[in-house]
Amino acid sequence: MSRVVMPFRFALILGVGVIMGFGLSVGRTVQAQREIEPPTAVMNDESDNDGDKTVPWQDARLLAEVLEHVRKEYVENISDQELIEAAIRGMIADLDAHSAYLDPQEFDEIRISTTGEYSGVGIEVALENGVVKVVNPIEGTPAQKAGVLPGDTILAVDDVPVSVENLNDTIDRMRGKAGTAVKISIARAEVKDPLEFTLSRAAVQVHSVRDQLLDGGVGYVRISHFSETTTSDLERSLASLKKKNGAALSGLVLDLRNNPGGVLEAAVGVSDVFLEDGVIVTANGRAADARFEMDAHPGDTLEGAPMVVLVNGSSASASEIVAGALQDHRRATLVGRQTYGKGSVQTVLPLSDGHAIKLTTSKYFTPSGASIHEKGIKPDVMVNENDVPKPKDGVDVTESYGSKEDVELQLALSTLQQKALGAIRQSRAP
Repeated sequence: MSRVVMPFRFALILGVGVIMGFGLSVGRTVQAQREIEPPTAVMNDESDNDGDKTVPWQDARLLAEVLEHVRKEYVENISDQELIEAAIRGMIADLDAHSAYLDPQEFDEIRISTTGEYSGVGIEVALENGVVKVVNPIEGTPAQKAGVLPGDTILAVDDVPVSVENLNDTIDRMRGKAGTAVKISIARAEVKDPLEFTLSRAAVQVHSVRDQLLDGGVGYVRISHFSETTTSDLERSLASLKKKNGAALSGLVLDLRNNPGGVLEAAVGVSDVFLEDGVIVTANGRAADARFEMDAHPGDTLEGAPMVVLVNGSSASASEIVAGALQDHRRATLVGRQTYGKGSVQTVLPLSDGHAIKLTTSKYFTPSGASIHEKGIKPDVMVNENDVPKPKDGVDVTESYGSKEDVELQLALSTLQQKALGAIRQSRAP
């Protein structure tokens, strides 16, 4: 199946999360990536060629005047570099909630999360009851090979105790150049004394898709975030489910709950897996490359089998592109709760010294032309908030997804069954 591929220039659609549940395995943001090359802005007719104007000298003088007052008279001594960076951060942050000034470390986090690859030991973690628990060691990674197990508690990294108030420090210590060593101290329930593992860091591939074959030949696929590998991961999962089932799937539940978003092209690719044709998403902005339309290509991997998409209030950005496309084309029934409502696209523009700015450059629209910005998408089958059990403090809510205790999944399966029966009745009608 052919896929839509946009020019690689580091323009992105961003999620809303800061630290994901897969903490050590990916990073702190989920973005979409193209080429790292500053674009030339081409304004449309409504821009009045503002891009050609220089900053008025009066305004530049006012900025310099404020900086000088702060530098000389603020109670604490602030370096010129800190002042300039603070001014830039304030300017960008004041535009909207999704634009930001990125330091080199933050910029690197974006690259890690979009490519789905980093150098470390390969442990997925979550905060649970005030401790850092191993959710899963990623298959084939140094941690998995050394015998780190799900449920282990991480006590220290290189003899530095883990602090739940500063989990980012633990994340950074776990990462490093491939081939370098890192020592991890772990507590295990059935072992009296702490265990120590000295691991050699390696390149780790983080996969955003997990699957499960349910009763009746129904597939369950959860996408935790959208990275460059998501579409290929999804296709592998669907092929694996068909093989396990020994036949084509009778239906599919696609779980996008608590998925904060990610790579724009991945959202388009995932939608394209299930659509035969039609518009997936359109976008409109001031620059020429901020205005685009992305379409589906022939080839529905499920061959028309019924689909349900699970969403909630933390399904955002790229998740909403997929949900909106499948709903508008009547390819899937949406079950759950109103989505987050983030309908904008950001572009990461590299600057000098490893810095970058993340700038909102487009607003996107579903195939029907609807804008979901600050509104979200309403599911076809709404779930009552009171019917969903509240997670315990410190427990990752996504851990229950896909289980028999998953109330929303059971409703999705019931909806899927009704769709299948409806299709059978329709096919038998004279």
